[in-house]
Amino acid sequence: MKMRRLLVLAGLVSMPALVTAQQTAAPSVAASQPSPDDGGLTGSVSDENEWQDLGIAIPSFPTDVSVSTAAEGGTTEALGRNVARVVFNDLKNNGLFKPVGPDALPAIDLGQVSAPAFDGWRGRSAEMLVQGFVKATGDGRLTVGCYLYDVALGSELARQGYVVKPEEWRRAAHKCADMVYSRLSGESPFFDSKIAYIAETGPKDRRRKQLAIMDSDGANHRFITNGQATALTPRYSPDYSQIVYLSYINGAPRIYIYNIGTGKQKLVTASNNPTFSPRWSPDGKWILYSMAIAGNTDIYRISVNGGESIKLTDSPGLDVGGSYSPDGSKIVFESDRSGGQQIYVMNADGSNQKRISFFGGRAATPEWSPRGDQIAFTHIAGNFRIAVTTPSGGDMRFLTDSWQDEAPTWSPNGRIVQFFRTQRGNGKTGVWQVDLTGRNERKLNTPVDGSDPSWGPVLP
Repeated sequence: MKMRRLLVLAGLVSMPALVTAQQTAAPSVAASQPSPDDGGLTGSVSDENEWQDLGIAIPSFPTDVSVSTAAEGGTTEALGRNVARVVFNDLKNNGLFKPVGPDALPAIDLGQVSAPAFDGWRGRSAEMLVQGFVKATGDGRLTVGCYLYDVALGSELARQGYVVKPEEWRRAAHKCADMVYSRLSGESPFFDSKIAYIAETGPKDRRRKQLAIMDSDGANHRFITNGQATALTPRYSPDYSQIVYLSYINGAPRIYIYNIGTGKQKLVTASNNPTFSPRWSPDGKWILYSMAIAGNTDIYRISVNGGESIKLTDSPGLDVGGSYSPDGSKIVFESDRSGGQQIYVMNADGSNQKRISFFGGRAATPEWSPRGDQIAFTHIAGNFRIAVTTPSGGDMRFLTDSWQDEAPTWSPNGRIVQFFRTQRGNGKTGVWQVDLTGRNERKLNTPVDGSDPSWGPVLP
């Protein structure tokens, strides 16, 4: 089987917030085998490693007794189908896999969760099988089990269990998809994460811009600010507890930190000078930002508690942005000191500033990958495209080719780049994603237009 080379022995990460139970098992119930003549499962994967012929079957997650829950969707039986749908969509939308979901498969009995009918799935051309269950616990919570099987070998590859509040059932589904993704690809997980972005409404010359957050798949959307003040360029803190963003009130820029748990925010710094792009340091102690004084824009660093700002650049022209390397030792930024916007790298204290981009066109909004191996940026040459390069400026590649794509941000595992796209003519914006092959693009569904996305780390 071509699938054998995918079975990397990756460690499984348990998230304590979900109260994981690594050896959760479904109760024993008499199994019934799916009939091979109900239709075939087919799937193919094609990326830079030429992964192929991977059929992943994801039937609905059964329950022992269908009971009502406080979760949206009602009963444990309905949640079992919805959990499987979320797992299916996560694996389908990341660009590596071609799974078949619960709406195209027969239901399974609870006993089959821990004792799959492998012969039936082989008859459907499935190579991998994802099964699970949803049960109500006595204290009002839910137990969600998730199993990954190799159909050809007839063996279990991984299992995890999660005990969650009913309203957090989607987290269990995302964690199940993360387990499958990590086990089959050898990559770090990323589905159980959130995205902050700027929600835009109104005509293109008078846009109302609010801070909003949502799950990695666009679900659980909520607005954070009311739109009375313009919000821009949000970024999650490394520990996920806070969001830093830029706010303009009556034309005066202010940098705020919003506490997600308490709903309160604090002012970090305020100025009458144009201010741009606040960014966290990896240790969560500093905020990097840019400010223009007398026509000259430089990069500054300030404590998350406010106080005096430290100036890191001092060159004529425009030094903007700033994104730390994962280890916090370096900063990538854009500057026009050489005549046009290009990418520069410096040490975290501002020393050893050097240009790394020498390709045609201009470069803006650089963002360091969480892996540290690449930098995503906006390439400007007629249109705006998302591109990546190495920290030394080599191997530049385009990931998109549209009219106006800009402001990249990385998935937690550094495999997918998110950005926003502006439509020609009407100025409408949307949040998009593309993987590192550049061949798998998709738009996230948001209730209104979206810009300035920020992908946070995997949830703790």
